[in-house]
Amino acid sequence: MAQQFEDSFQRKFYYLRLSVTDVCNFKCTYCLPDGYQPAGRRSSSFLSIEEIQRVVNAFAECGTNKVRITGGEPSLRKDFTDIIHTVSSTPGIKKVATTTNGYRMEKQVEQWKQAGLTHINVSVDSLDSRMFHQITGENKFTQVMAGIDKAFEVGYSQVKVNVVLMKDLNAQELPAFLAWIKDRPIQLRFIELMQTGEMDELFQRHHVSGVAIRNQLIANGWLLKARASNDGPAQVFIHPDYQGEIGLIMPYEKDFCQSCNRLRVSAIGKLHLCLFGEEGVDLRDLLQSDGQQAALTSRIQQALQTKSVSHFLHDGNSGATPHLASIGG
Repeated sequence: MAQQFEDSFQRKFYYLRLSVTDVCNFKCTYCLPDGYQPAGRRSSSFLSIEEIQRVVNAFAECGTNKVRITGGEPSLRKDFTDIIHTVSSTPGIKKVATTTNGYRMEKQVEQWKQAGLTHINVSVDSLDSRMFHQITGENKFTQVMAGIDKAFEVGYSQVKVNVVLMKDLNAQELPAFLAWIKDRPIQLRFIELMQTGEMDELFQRHHVSGVAIRNQLIANGWLLKARASNDGPAQVFIHPDYQGEIGLIMPYEKDFCQSCNRLRVSAIGKLHLCLFGEEGVDLRDLLQSDGQQAALTSRIQQALQTKSVSHFLHDGNSGATPHLASIGG
Protein backbone atom coordinates (compact mmCIF):
# COMPACT_ATOMS: atom_id res chain seq x y z
CA MET A 1 0.00 0.00 0.00
CA ALA A 2 1.19 3.52 -0.79
CA GLN A 3 1.43 6.13 1.94
CA GLN A 4 -1.85 6.76 3.78
CA PHE A 5 -3.53 10.00 2.71
CA GLU A 6 -2.90 12.45 5.55
CA ASP A 7 -3.05 16.22 5.87
CA SER A 8 -0.77 18.62 7.71
CA PHE A 9 -2.90 18.26 10.87
CA GLN A 10 -2.29 14.47 11.00
CA ARG A 11 -5.86 13.70 9.96
CA LYS A 12 -6.06 10.44 7.99
CA PHE A 13 -8.61 9.91 5.24
CA TYR A 14 -10.43 6.58 5.14
CA TYR A 15 -13.60 7.78 3.46
CA LEU A 16 -14.24 9.00 -0.11
CA ARG A 17 -17.49 10.68 -1.14
CA LEU A 18 -17.64 10.16 -4.89
CA SER A 19 -20.23 12.12 -6.86
CA VAL A 20 -21.24 10.50 -10.15
CA THR A 21 -23.71 13.17 -11.30
CA ASP A 22 -24.95 16.55 -10.14
CA VAL A 23 -28.36 15.95 -11.76
CA CYS A 24 -31.31 15.53 -9.40
CA ASN A 25 -35.01 15.04 -10.10
CA PHE A 26 -36.19 16.51 -6.76
CA LYS A 27 -36.47 20.21 -5.95
CA CYS A 28 -35.64 20.32 -2.23
CA THR A 29 -36.02 23.77 -0.74
CA TYR A 30 -32.59 23.62 0.94
CA CYS A 31 -30.70 22.42 -2.15
CA LEU A 32 -32.32 22.88 -5.58
CA PRO A 33 -35.57 24.81 -5.04
CA ASP A 34 -35.75 25.75 -8.73
CA GLY A 35 -34.85 22.26 -9.90
CA TYR A 36 -31.67 21.11 -11.58
CA GLN A 37 -29.98 23.66 -13.85
CA PRO A 38 -27.56 21.88 -16.21
CA ALA A 39 -25.05 24.76 -16.55
CA GLY A 40 -24.23 23.70 -20.10
CA ARG A 41 -23.01 20.20 -19.15
CA ARG A 42 -24.18 16.95 -20.71
CA SER A 43 -24.38 13.65 -18.86
CA SER A 44 -21.46 12.42 -20.99
CA SER A 45 -19.22 14.94 -19.22
CA PHE A 46 -19.52 13.07 -15.91
CA LEU A 47 -16.86 10.58 -14.86
CA SER A 48 -16.88 7.37 -16.87
CA ILE A 49 -16.75 3.89 -15.33
CA GLU A 50 -13.04 3.69 -16.24
CA GLU A 51 -12.28 7.05 -14.61
CA ILE A 52 -14.24 6.03 -11.52
CA GLN A 53 -12.23 2.80 -11.33
CA ARG A 54 -8.93 4.71 -11.46
CA VAL A 55 -9.83 7.29 -8.83
CA VAL A 56 -11.17 4.62 -6.45
CA ASN A 57 -8.05 2.50 -7.01
CA ALA A 58 -5.84 5.44 -6.08
CA PHE A 59 -7.77 6.14 -2.88
CA ALA A 60 -7.89 2.46 -1.90
CA GLU A 61 -4.15 2.14 -2.46
CA CYS A 62 -3.65 5.01 0.00
CA GLY A 63 -5.77 3.64 2.84
CA THR A 64 -9.35 4.58 1.96
CA ASN A 65 -11.72 1.69 2.74
CA LYS A 66 -15.15 3.33 2.43
CA VAL A 67 -16.72 4.93 -0.64
CA ARG A 68 -20.06 6.70 -0.68
CA ILE A 69 -21.54 7.13 -4.16
CA THR A 70 -23.46 10.40 -4.26
CA GLY A 71 -25.04 12.90 -6.65
CA GLY A 72 -27.24 14.85 -7.29
CA GLU A 73 -29.31 11.68 -7.41
CA PRO A 74 -26.82 8.88 -8.27
CA SER A 75 -29.47 6.39 -9.39
CA LEU A 76 -30.28 8.68 -12.33
CA ARG A 77 -27.14 7.26 -13.97
CA LYS A 78 -28.19 4.40 -16.25
CA ASP A 79 -24.95 2.60 -15.30
CA PHE A 80 -25.43 3.10 -11.54
CA THR A 81 -25.48 -0.63 -10.80
CA ASP A 82 -22.28 -1.05 -12.84
CA ILE A 83 -20.68 1.79 -10.86
CA ILE A 84 -21.54 0.02 -7.59
CA HIS A 85 -19.98 -3.20 -8.90
CA THR A 86 -16.84 -1.36 -10.04
CA VAL A 87 -16.37 0.29 -6.64
CA SER A 88 -17.20 -2.81 -4.58
CA SER A 89 -14.77 -4.93 -6.64
CA THR A 90 -11.82 -2.65 -5.83
CA PRO A 91 -9.31 -4.35 -3.49
CA GLY A 92 -9.27 -2.64 -0.10
CA ILE A 93 -12.78 -1.16 -0.27
CA LYS A 94 -14.85 -2.68 2.54
CA LYS A 95 -17.88 -0.39 2.62
CA VAL A 96 -19.79 0.84 -0.41
CA ALA A 97 -22.63 3.21 0.46
CA THR A 98 -24.95 5.51 -1.42
CA THR A 99 -27.14 8.47 -0.56
CA THR A 100 -30.36 8.54 -2.56
CA ASN A 101 -33.72 10.27 -2.59
CA GLY A 102 -35.14 6.74 -2.74
CA TYR A 103 -37.51 7.11 -5.65
CA ARG A 104 -35.98 4.14 -7.53
CA MET A 105 -35.26 1.93 -4.53
CA GLU A 106 -38.38 -0.25 -4.61
CA LYS A 107 -37.55 -1.43 -8.14
CA GLN A 108 -33.75 -1.44 -8.05
CA VAL A 109 -32.41 -1.90 -4.50
CA GLU A 110 -32.10 -5.69 -4.91
CA GLN A 111 -29.85 -5.15 -7.95
CA TRP A 112 -27.77 -2.65 -5.97
CA LYS A 113 -27.28 -5.13 -3.15
CA GLN A 114 -26.23 -7.88 -5.55
CA ALA A 115 -23.72 -5.47 -7.12
CA GLY A 116 -22.06 -4.93 -3.73
CA LEU A 117 -23.81 -1.97 -2.10
CA THR A 118 -23.39 -2.48 1.66
CA HIS A 119 -25.04 0.64 3.14
CA ILE A 120 -27.91 2.93 2.13
CA ASN A 121 -28.86 6.45 3.19
CA VAL A 122 -32.28 7.72 2.10
CA SER A 123 -33.43 11.32 2.40
CA VAL A 124 -36.86 11.56 4.06
CA ASP A 125 -37.44 15.08 5.36
CA SER A 126 -40.94 14.47 6.69
CA LEU A 127 -43.25 11.62 7.70
CA ASP A 128 -46.20 13.72 6.58
CA SER A 129 -46.80 13.24 2.85
CA ARG A 130 -47.94 16.82 2.37
CA MET A 131 -44.91 18.28 4.14
CA PHE A 132 -42.68 15.85 2.23
CA HIS A 133 -44.15 17.22 -1.01
CA GLN A 134 -43.68 20.82 0.16
CA ILE A 135 -40.00 20.30 1.06
CA THR A 136 -38.95 18.09 -1.87
CA GLY A 137 -41.17 19.47 -4.60
CA GLU A 138 -42.20 15.90 -5.45
CA ASN A 139 -45.26 13.89 -4.43
CA LYS A 140 -43.31 10.64 -3.97
CA PHE A 141 -43.57 9.95 -0.24
CA THR A 142 -45.35 6.59 -0.63
CA GLN A 143 -42.83 5.50 -3.28
CA VAL A 144 -39.83 6.37 -1.08
CA MET A 145 -41.26 4.63 1.99
CA ALA A 146 -41.95 1.51 -0.10
CA GLY A 147 -38.31 1.62 -1.17
CA ILE A 148 -37.16 1.57 2.45
CA ASP A 149 -39.39 -1.44 3.14
CA LYS A 150 -37.94 -3.16 0.08
CA ALA A 151 -34.38 -2.57 1.31
CA PHE A 152 -35.14 -4.50 4.49
CA GLU A 153 -36.92 -7.17 2.46
CA VAL A 154 -33.83 -7.85 0.32
CA GLY A 155 -31.58 -8.16 3.35
CA TYR A 156 -30.26 -4.84 4.60
CA SER A 157 -29.99 -4.98 8.38
CA GLN A 158 -30.12 -1.19 8.76
CA VAL A 159 -31.16 1.78 6.63
CA LYS A 160 -29.99 5.30 7.43
CA VAL A 161 -32.53 8.06 6.91
CA ASN A 162 -31.38 11.66 6.48
CA VAL A 163 -33.58 14.50 7.72
CA VAL A 164 -32.69 18.16 7.28
CA LEU A 165 -34.48 19.83 10.19
CA MET A 166 -36.04 23.20 9.44
CA LYS A 167 -37.81 25.57 11.80
CA ASP A 168 -41.49 26.16 10.93
CA LEU A 169 -41.48 23.19 8.53
CA ASN A 170 -40.54 19.76 9.91
CA ALA A 171 -38.76 20.53 13.21
CA GLN A 172 -41.92 19.72 15.19
CA GLU A 173 -41.91 16.14 13.84
CA LEU A 174 -39.23 14.85 16.24
CA PRO A 175 -41.76 12.82 18.35
CA ALA A 176 -43.19 11.22 15.19
CA PHE A 177 -39.71 10.31 13.94
CA LEU A 178 -38.80 8.78 17.32
CA ALA A 179 -41.98 6.69 17.32
CA TRP A 180 -41.19 5.55 13.75
CA ILE A 181 -37.79 4.10 14.69
CA LYS A 182 -38.79 2.51 18.00
CA ASP A 183 -39.27 -0.92 16.41
CA ARG A 184 -37.36 -0.40 13.15
CA PRO A 185 -33.57 -0.76 12.58
CA ILE A 186 -33.28 2.73 11.12
CA GLN A 187 -30.53 5.16 11.98
CA LEU A 188 -32.29 8.51 11.83
CA ARG A 189 -29.79 11.24 11.02
CA PHE A 190 -30.81 14.81 11.81
CA ILE A 191 -28.71 17.18 9.72
CA GLU A 192 -28.44 20.85 10.56
CA LEU A 193 -29.41 23.13 7.71
CA MET A 194 -26.15 24.44 6.25
CA GLN A 195 -25.58 27.81 4.67
CA THR A 196 -24.50 27.79 1.03
CA GLY A 197 -23.97 30.56 -1.49
CA GLU A 198 -27.51 30.43 -2.86
CA MET A 199 -29.39 29.81 0.41
CA ASP A 200 -28.59 32.69 2.77
CA GLU A 201 -32.21 33.79 3.29
CA LEU A 202 -33.54 30.26 3.74
CA PHE A 203 -30.80 29.52 6.27
CA GLN A 204 -31.65 32.56 8.36
CA ARG A 205 -35.35 31.66 8.32
CA HIS A 206 -35.21 27.92 9.00
CA HIS A 207 -31.93 26.95 10.74
CA VAL A 208 -32.33 24.78 13.86
CA SER A 209 -29.38 23.88 16.08
CA GLY A 210 -28.84 20.20 16.80
CA VAL A 211 -27.60 20.96 20.32
CA ALA A 212 -31.12 21.27 21.73
CA ILE A 213 -32.03 17.89 20.21
CA ARG A 214 -28.90 16.30 21.68
CA ASN A 215 -29.71 17.67 25.14
CA GLN A 216 -33.24 16.31 24.85
CA LEU A 217 -31.97 12.86 23.82
CA ILE A 218 -29.46 12.67 26.68
CA ALA A 219 -32.13 13.75 29.17
CA ASN A 220 -34.28 10.85 27.94
CA GLY A 221 -31.65 8.15 28.35
CA TRP A 222 -29.97 8.10 24.93
CA LEU A 223 -26.26 7.18 25.02
CA LEU A 224 -23.44 8.19 22.68
CA LYS A 225 -22.17 5.32 20.53
CA ALA A 226 -18.45 4.76 19.84
CA ARG A 227 -17.25 6.03 16.45
CA ALA A 228 -15.38 3.89 13.87
CA SER A 229 -12.42 5.28 11.90
CA ASN A 230 -14.35 5.38 8.62
CA ASP A 231 -17.65 6.66 10.03
CA GLY A 232 -19.07 9.94 8.84
CA PRO A 233 -19.44 13.03 11.03
CA ALA A 234 -22.62 12.02 12.86
CA GLN A 235 -22.74 11.74 16.65
CA VAL A 236 -24.78 8.55 17.01
CA PHE A 237 -27.01 7.83 20.02
CA ILE A 238 -28.58 4.54 21.08
CA HIS A 239 -31.30 3.70 23.61
CA PRO A 240 -32.11 0.31 25.20
CA ASP A 241 -35.81 0.70 24.40
CA TYR A 242 -35.29 1.55 20.72
CA GLN A 243 -34.30 -0.67 17.83
CA GLY A 244 -33.38 2.43 15.84
CA GLU A 245 -30.59 4.93 16.42
CA ILE A 246 -30.29 8.72 16.22
CA GLY A 247 -27.42 10.48 14.45
CA LEU A 248 -26.80 14.22 14.75
CA ILE A 249 -24.72 16.08 12.17
CA MET A 250 -23.89 19.51 13.56
CA PRO A 251 -21.36 21.36 11.38
CA TYR A 252 -21.62 24.53 13.48
CA GLU A 253 -20.43 22.82 16.64
CA LYS A 254 -16.94 23.63 17.92
CA ASP A 255 -14.29 21.10 16.76
CA PHE A 256 -16.64 19.56 14.16
CA CYS A 257 -13.73 19.39 11.69
CA GLN A 258 -11.24 17.90 14.16
CA SER A 259 -12.25 14.32 13.26
CA CYS A 260 -12.53 14.93 9.50
CA ASN A 261 -11.70 11.69 7.67
CA ARG A 262 -13.34 12.20 4.26
CA LEU A 263 -12.51 13.72 0.92
CA ARG A 264 -14.76 14.44 -2.04
CA VAL A 265 -14.40 13.94 -5.77
CA SER A 266 -17.01 15.66 -7.91
CA ALA A 267 -18.83 14.21 -10.89
CA ILE A 268 -16.47 16.08 -13.23
CA GLY A 269 -13.33 14.82 -11.50
CA LYS A 270 -12.37 17.60 -9.10
CA LEU A 271 -10.97 16.86 -5.65
CA HIS A 272 -12.66 18.88 -2.93
CA LEU A 273 -10.91 18.98 0.43
CA CYS A 274 -14.01 20.35 2.17
CA LEU A 275 -17.70 20.62 1.38
CA PHE A 276 -17.34 24.34 2.07
CA GLY A 277 -13.93 24.88 0.54
CA GLU A 278 -12.31 26.04 -2.65
CA GLU A 279 -13.00 25.53 -6.34
CA GLY A 280 -11.39 22.08 -6.29
CA VAL A 281 -8.26 20.44 -7.67
CA ASP A 282 -8.67 18.93 -11.13
CA LEU A 283 -7.81 15.22 -11.26
CA ARG A 284 -9.35 14.29 -14.56
CA ASP A 285 -6.25 14.65 -16.71
CA LEU A 286 -4.67 11.93 -14.52
CA LEU A 287 -7.62 9.52 -14.87
CA GLN A 288 -7.04 8.68 -18.54
CA SER A 289 -4.80 5.62 -18.17
CA ASP A 290 -3.83 3.08 -15.51
CA GLY A 291 -0.20 4.20 -15.78
CA GLN A 292 -1.02 7.59 -14.21
CA GLN A 293 -1.80 6.31 -10.70
CA ALA A 294 1.50 7.42 -9.12
CA ALA A 295 1.03 10.95 -10.46
CA LEU A 296 -2.62 10.92 -9.34
CA THR A 297 -1.83 9.93 -5.75
CA SER A 298 0.98 12.47 -5.65
CA ARG A 299 -1.36 15.29 -6.72
CA ILE A 300 -3.93 14.31 -4.09
CA GLN A 301 -1.26 14.12 -1.37
CA GLN A 302 0.13 17.53 -2.34
CA ALA A 303 -3.36 19.05 -2.29
CA LEU A 304 -3.97 17.61 1.17
CA GLN A 305 -1.15 19.71 2.56
CA THR A 306 -3.24 22.80 1.78
CA LYS A 307 -6.38 21.55 3.59
CA SER A 308 -7.53 24.03 6.24
CA VAL A 309 -7.98 23.03 9.86
CA SER A 310 -11.68 23.93 9.65
CA HIS A 311 -14.44 25.27 7.46
CA PHE A 312 -15.46 28.91 7.93
CA LEU A 313 -19.22 28.50 8.30
CA HIS A 314 -19.13 30.32 11.64
CA ASP A 315 -18.02 33.41 9.73
CA GLY A 316 -20.87 33.06 7.24
CA ASN A 317 -18.42 31.85 4.59
CA SER A 318 -19.58 28.75 2.70
CA GLY A 319 -16.69 28.86 0.25
CA ALA A 320 -17.29 28.17 -3.41
CA THR A 321 -20.21 25.77 -2.91
CA PRO A 322 -23.33 27.19 -4.60
CA HIS A 323 -25.59 24.34 -3.40
CA LEU A 324 -25.18 20.88 -1.89
CA ALA A 325 -25.90 18.96 -5.11
CA SER A 326 -22.92 20.56 -6.85
CA ILE A 327 -20.30 18.35 -5.15
CA GLY A 328 -22.33 15.60 -3.58
CA GLY A 329 -23.43 17.05 -0.24
